[in-house]
Amino acid sequence: MDEKTTMGQSLRNMEDEETIDLMELARLLWAHIVQIVAAAVAAALICLLVCMFALTPKYQASINMIVNTRQDTTTTFTSDNFNSAKNLISTYAVIIKGNTVLNEVIDELDLDMTYAELYDMVDVASTQIMKITVTDTDAERAGEIAQTIADIVPDVLVEKVEAGSCKTVSDVSINPNKVFPQTKKYVVLAGLLGAVVVCGVLVLAHLLHDT
Repeated sequence: MDEKTTMGQSLRNMEDEETIDLMELARLLWAHIVQIVAAAVAAALICLLVCMFALTPKYQASINMIVNTRQDTTTTFTSDNFNSAKNLISTYAVIIKGNTVLNEVIDELDLDMTYAELYDMVDVASTQIMKITVTDTDAERAGEIAQTIADIVPDVLVEKVEAGSCKTVSDVSINPNKVFPQTKKYVVLAGLLGAVVVCGVLVLAHLLHDT
């Protein structure tokens, strides 16, 4: 038997051993399918309980505002004005989340929170229309904060920037569904993670078994 023939047989033997190992792993996992399913269910149940009782739900409210480069809001809104307004929105977003606006919101609504806490709750999307979104544990309070910001912002922006204006183009929209936690998504992920962990432990234990 020449050297090439010997090497070919060795490669075939290695492939056979690898195939047998994969089949053994498949049989191993199938033999423990009850434990795998139980782990997935347990992880999903624990996640569900955490979402229901340990995590505080949060809700969102938003309001849309349009930016104009001129203080005269009756002026025809041309394409040049529109492009210039887009450039102003990022500046306006910084001012809206500044302490001048948010501290006035806190005072007006008598909120029991600091400027930093309210800052984390407010988001300003710099798109063609400026969208102010407030995330809070109380949906109604989120709506009140969003509306108050929209009421305060126009005068503050004109004062700070000394050019341009903005005005509300929609009523406050309050999302009645919680945005956090996303219970269904988290439960599914937790179940999958529980199953993967058990499978990993079983496979690792099998590979480390020297008999």
